[in-house]
Amino acid sequence: MMQHQLAVQARFRPETLERVLRVVRHRGFQLCSMNMATLGNSDNINIELTVASLRPVELLFSQLSKLVDVACVEIQQPTTQQIRA
Repeated sequence: MMQHQLAVQARFRPETLERVLRVVRHRGFQLCSMNMATLGNSDNINIELTVASLRPVELLFSQLSKLVDVACVEIQQPTTQQIRA
């Protein structure tokens, strides 16, 4: 499986993180690591995800972009590390 890193900017609401994680799981991606931090005004959060899957990361990118509270999704520099399932 290939690892991919994504950066998500979203509104800080109680259900936002739950929705992001649900999309990751439903689209067949395995969560390897996650880091979340609030921005200075605390109305927005940055979520950094590292996921692994045989599926193209663009599938996850497009689904995360459709979430109501998500403002921006970026695919970070792809990693060459592979994970054996």
